[in-house]
Amino acid sequence: MAQVIEKIDVDVPVNVAYNQWTQFESFPKFLDFVESIQQTDDTHTHWKVRIGGVDREFDAVITEQHPDERVAWNSIGGDENHAGVVTFHKLSDSTSRVTVQLDWEAAGFLEKVGAVFGIDDHVIKKDLTNFKSFIEDPANQNGGWRGEVAR
Repeated sequence: MAQVIEKIDVDVPVNVAYNQWTQFESFPKFLDFVESIQQTDDTHTHWKVRIGGVDREFDAVITEQHPDERVAWNSIGGDENHAGVVTFHKLSDSTSRVTVQLDWEAAGFLEKVGAVFGIDDHVIKKDLTNFKSFIEDPANQNGGWRGEVAR
């Protein structure tokens, strides 16, 4: 299984970063590979992505969610086999660190080559930079879900 761990510091309070990350339907605005996400209930989402020029769909379940701390998920069906966790760390009253860990089973030649050469790390780092730009614009800070999901 391939794994990427990346982090970025953002100039917003931890609750603002966390809140935005719970707005899954806004992900296409900062994650280049995501075409759309539909949240079907508090813990289930349906994703449409484009990876290596190939359109894929899958469902994911949120396995753990604690406000201002973490969101973890697993894919549960479709074309992708992956799991991940995003953690949120308060650095000061106005800055926070967002760390993403993503584990996945590379499917197909292009994904396997990407994993070997670290292209995936670059993509995640770029997407986190996009998130930083997105979340630091007050016009994009639009609420969040503060519920708990325990393992």
